[in-house]
Parts: sequence; C-alpha cells; structure tokens
Amino acid sequence: MDRARFQDWLDRYVAAWRSNDGATIGDLFSEDVVYSYRPYSEPVRGRAAVVADWLRNPDAPGSWEAEYRAVAVDGDTGVSVGESRYPGDGGKAYSNVFIVRFDGEGRAREFSEWWVQKAKPQDA
Repeated sequence: MDRARFQDWLDRYVAAWRSNDGATIGDLFSEDVVYSYRPYSEPVRGRAAVVADWLRNPDAPGSWEAEYRAVAVDGDTGVSVGESRYPGDGGKAYSNVFIVRFDGEGRAREFSEWWVQKAKPQDA
C-alpha cells in the first residue's frame, strides 16, 4: 500500500457510502474484515456483515458531506484524517481518524474508526 492507493481507497469509501450499493461497499473489504466503528466496541466481522450493517440505516442521499485524506502509510497500514458533516441535521460535524490494514488485493482487512463530534462555535 502506498499513499496514492490509500487515497484512492478513501475516495471509493466515500463513493460507496454515497451509493448505498452492497456490491460497491463490499468491494472495499476482505471477506474476513474486522470493522470497528469506535474504539473498544465490539467489531463487525466479515464482509457480508459489514455490508448489511452499512445498509441497515443508510444516510439519505445528499444529507451529508465527507472528505478524508491519507496522512501516513506503513507497509499494509494506512492512517487518515477527515471530516463528516450533516448540514441539515443542525450542522453536526465529526472529526475522524481511520486506521486501515489492507490485504494483498488492496481490500481492508481491519478497519478502525476514531471519531469525535465537533462542538458548534456557540458550544465551544
């Protein structure tokens, strides 16, 4: 894995989220992926389970914006930072860090997301 390939994966991650298409989502992950939405929580295990979980309660098209950028790659592991925003939901925004380990085919075999909701200026 290199930074350009990781950035491509991140861009495809956003496109898959936007698509709400099971095949597009599944293409990102290995068959035996371990996917953690937040630290220390029970992960979702397996590609089919991750796809089903993504599609269980999808965000409405156009209700969010997201961008993530690769900041480090070491061997098969990439780290990214980014932001997810929900303008129509009171302006909620989240800062995200992803730690992703890849298999030899460029699919995520481990995915960990660390996020925090950003304070609104009046709340800061």
